[in-house]
Amino acid sequence: MFKKGLIVVAILGVVGVALGWKHIGAFMDGRKSTLNSSEAVRVVIDNSKTMEEIAKELEAKKLIDNVDAFLSLAEYKGLDNKKIGSGMYSIEPATSYRALLNGFTLNSNGNGNAEIEVEVTFNNCVTLKDMCDAVAKCLAVKSEDLQDYILSSETLSKYDFTPESVPALFMPNSYRMYYDTDAEQFVARMASEFKNFWNADRMAKLKQVGLKSPSQAVTLASIVYGEQSKNKSEWPIIARLYLNRLNTGMKLQSDPTFKFCWGDQLKGVQRLTYEHRSKDCPYNTYLYNGLPPGPISLPPTGVVDAVLNPDNNDYLYMCAQPNYDGLHNFAKDYAKHAAYATEFQNWLAAELAN
Repeated sequence: MFKKGLIVVAILGVVGVALGWKHIGAFMDGRKSTLNSSEAVRVVIDNSKTMEEIAKELEAKKLIDNVDAFLSLAEYKGLDNKKIGSGMYSIEPATSYRALLNGFTLNSNGNGNAEIEVEVTFNNCVTLKDMCDAVAKCLAVKSEDLQDYILSSETLSKYDFTPESVPALFMPNSYRMYYDTDAEQFVARMASEFKNFWNADRMAKLKQVGLKSPSQAVTLASIVYGEQSKNKSEWPIIARLYLNRLNTGMKLQSDPTFKFCWGDQLKGVQRLTYEHRSKDCPYNTYLYNGLPPGPISLPPTGVVDAVLNPDNNDYLYMCAQPNYDGLHNFAKDYAKHAAYATEFQNWLAAELAN
């Protein structure tokens, strides 16, 4: 055994002379592995920080236990923070320091070799701020910075929107993106999704229903969704009803539009009055003809398709049914609508009295 030990030492000595102790040290450092042994750990790497700071953060997250070895290997590989890709990483159990640093290394696409995408989801957003808040929870971008970029004159001009119509650019869904996607990249991605959605077929249907632009279709869809968010079977019916009103020059007179003017002030209010409907606001379709200047929410794309594929009816009026199922009674003439409205108001008064 003693002789074997001497032989091993001798071999290492020879290798050390041949390759240099620095190479052997790097080899040994590279074999060290992360401490998570049972499951993957997600970590955000920021290349605005020094390698020492990155190593300390990994140590604080209990992923590595030898900062010096990590930094020594990084130095040997010629890596500094400028050659590291910022973003989200999923560190698998017992990943070697060598594999860890190889994964962090910036590639020709501007990402870390092992950088992962995250899911960016925004649904049920009323305002642009709501959408920015939701995105900021998924990406390393601040909500206010994203909103400022979207509403900048340069961005609006680039994508041909107004401050009022630009919410139409953002279609609720779940998207895969890199965590370090910035405001400019995010909007560019949304513009690409928007362009793909508004293909030749949808643009042809847009003209058929008498609307002039995708933003108008999204605006009408937001009104339809404001009237009916639970039972999608009514979306094509309500869409045609409002298209009928537009075609006859009748005011849309949609409650969700004047509610939008009040912001959160009417939340929980069941009985809406003339005072509520008389609020002077360009989105109030009780006061102003035609469509509002922009969407009153970010509606699901299914509602937009309902606007482009409306039901074949000649309804002009709708009223909630006297129950809690969320459906409506539709009418062609005002007399019938008035009867439905009286029925509903009597039911509501009885419910409020209980």
